[in-house]
Amino acid sequence: MTESTDQRPGISAGIVVQDGRVLMIRRRVKEGELSWQFPAGGIEPGETPEEAAVRETAEETGLTVKAIRLLGQRVHPKTGREMSYTAVEVLEGEAIVGDTEEIAEVAWVAHADIPQYVPYGLFAPVQVWLDEVLAG
Repeated sequence: MTESTDQRPGISAGIVVQDGRVLMIRRRVKEGELSWQFPAGGIEPGETPEEAAVRETAEETGLTVKAIRLLGQRVHPKTGREMSYTAVEVLEGEAIVGDTEEIAEVAWVAHADIPQYVPYGLFAPVQVWLDEVLAG
């Protein structure tokens, strides 16, 4: 028997690291326990997870980024949604609340402070990436 997910499109998240911090956003409406998370949104038809991460990061934060690599995919344990996580690099811009209807604020979070924003822990491949680039 295969694990079932809902029929909504997959979600792609952009993992943005700059100046020793990771970018997180706080949504206006929580999704279950999720309050703070990475810039993310639905993958559109014909779009790769990496392309969606770049687009969603730009839409939600105003940053122009490029995909570095796909870190991993999973069914999110809190939402049941298919998730993809892509490390992205900032090309230009300053992080802002780009979508005021969906996002309440943005924050650049230090490595040691991540558990205060995401107390239930991060997806292991994302945590490994952040450990390498933020703590290394």
